[in-house]
Amino acid sequence: MSTHPLAEVFGFPADNLSPEAAHYRKNRLCPFNNKVPSCTKDKANNPLGVCSIYEGEDVAITCPVRFRQDWLIAVDAAAFFFAEGTAWTSLTEIRLNDRNGKSAGNIDIVLISYDDQGQILDFGALEIQAVYISGNVRTPFEFYMEDPSNRYAMDWTDRRDSPRPDYLSSSRKRLAPQLIYKGGILNSWRKKLAVATHSGFYNTLPTLPEVKPEEADIAWLVYELQRDTNQNRYKLVRTKTVYTQFTSALQRITSPEPGPVEDFIKQLQRKFDEKKSGDSLPPDAPTLTDIFG
Repeated sequence: MSTHPLAEVFGFPADNLSPEAAHYRKNRLCPFNNKVPSCTKDKANNPLGVCSIYEGEDVAITCPVRFRQDWLIAVDAAAFFFAEGTAWTSLTEIRLNDRNGKSAGNIDIVLISYDDQGQILDFGALEIQAVYISGNVRTPFEFYMEDPSNRYAMDWTDRRDSPRPDYLSSSRKRLAPQLIYKGGILNSWRKKLAVATHSGFYNTLPTLPEVKPEEADIAWLVYELQRDTNQNRYKLVRTKTVYTQFTSALQRITSPEPGPVEDFIKQLQRKFDEKKSGDSLPPDAPTLTDIFG
């Protein structure tokens, strides 16, 4: 288990002190095909150059641009969208409107296929799902950046606000709305959707009903960061692809898994008993056990 909270800073592991890594840190550059050479995460003039953080022995990707390494996600999505040999390219940050002209959000990457005359034949949408962070990530980032050569092995484990992945917020606040709004429009057009995420995030989702690739509306492209010890870099590697249909996947992700109602009644009883212990209620008020049996 790493004591350092930051797995990658400006594209390099925190303990990579090579001239190349120092060059990227000094100039605040992004090596993963950002829209501009510099990192722009959080603030353009003072970017939060953290690509991924440690989660025990695992690495959680916290920046969506991190998934663009070698454009592997585009190649994998194109294999799902188009027949082999199809000419295709990609466009980034494309606004998607509903019937009334109101924005349903931007599509991260749209892959288009085209003919010899440059006319678009088909398209598919690729959404990237990194993970939100709980706790404070800027404080350890700035502390490390002040002196990387002496702080690459810093111990941040006892900090109360140490950064950690927040998978629940990521799925509820980001993934589910994407599927409902943007995914709903795309599905009504009978266009395919690919979702790129890392294994730690995907493993927190409920088990999705799988179908054959030719029957699928959605391909879940699941990746991990694997360390290349020779280069002391992390490489994005696809570990699996899960094929699902849109409606069944959406229902599974947006439907809660309820626990026993008895547990909730016990919680209500405790709160009710606490309220009874004050002066606001008479001592002989009926209990919830009496009411529900």
